[in-house]
Amino acid sequence: MHLAIIGGTGLSQIEGIDEVRHQVVSTPFGEPSGPVTIGRMQGCQVVFLPRHGYNHRIPPHQINYRANIWALRELKVSRILAVAAVGGIHPDMGPGSLVVPDQLIDYTWGRPSTYYEGDLDSVTHVDFTYPYDASLREAFLAAGRALDLPMVDGGTYGATQGPRLETAAEIRRLERDGCDVVGMTGMPEAVLAREAGIDYASLNVVANWAAGVHDGETVSMKEIEKTLSTSMRQVRRVLKEILGGEDQMLCRMKVG
Repeated sequence: MHLAIIGGTGLSQIEGIDEVRHQVVSTPFGEPSGPVTIGRMQGCQVVFLPRHGYNHRIPPHQINYRANIWALRELKVSRILAVAAVGGIHPDMGPGSLVVPDQLIDYTWGRPSTYYEGDLDSVTHVDFTYPYDASLREAFLAAGRALDLPMVDGGTYGATQGPRLETAAEIRRLERDGCDVVGMTGMPEAVLAREAGIDYASLNVVANWAAGVHDGETVSMKEIEKTLSTSMRQVRRVLKEILGGEDQMLCRMKVG
C-alpha cells in the first residue's frame, strides 16, 4: 500500500472505501490520531488517517504529527494526499475556493517537528525549498480540470499555532509576509513527510475569510460549517477522480 489520504476538518470519515479493515499502528513517538483505515477506493489501495481523530477531538496543537507520519511510513506509504480547511487571505481565495499551495511559512511553536534529534550520529538537515511534491500537486489540479472544478494553482500557506483563530492584526502581518491562506495543521506535517521520504501535497479548502479581511466582520463558526459541508463534497469527488482517473496513475506508480 503506497498511497495515503490525511483528512482534516470536515473530512474525518472517508466514503467509498471497500474491503475495509482498521489497523492500530504503534510508533516510537506515541499513538497516532487513531487507527488507520485500509481498503480500496476506486479499485486503488489506500490508507486513510483522520488528522483530528475520527470524532474530531484532537486540537491542532495537540496532534501527534510525528506518530501520524511514522505510522504511514511503517505501512510503506510513499505518497500522501492531505486535505486541510483554511481561512482565505488573498482576494481570489474566498470561502468555497479550492487551493493547491506551493509554499508555506511556519508560525507554529513548541510542536515536536523533526525526527532528527536525540542520540544522533550526526546533524541532519533536509532540503525544504519546495515543501510540496510537484507531481502530487499536479494530480490535484488535473482532477479539478477533469471535473470542471476551479482550483487555485499555487499560493502560500501560513501555519499558525491555534487552537484559537487569529486576530485581524495577525492576519495583516501574514498578508504582509506573503501568505494567501491560513491554517493550523500544515506544519510540521509537511516537513515530517519530507524527513520520512514520503511525497506530500495538500488540497486547501477555504472555509471562511480570515479575521479582519472584511472590516467589521467576525468569523462565524456556523458559516464555516456550512461552507465545509458543501466544499467537502467537492473534495471527495476530487479524491475519487485522482484514484480512478488517468488509469489509476497514482496507484500504479512504484515506490522510489
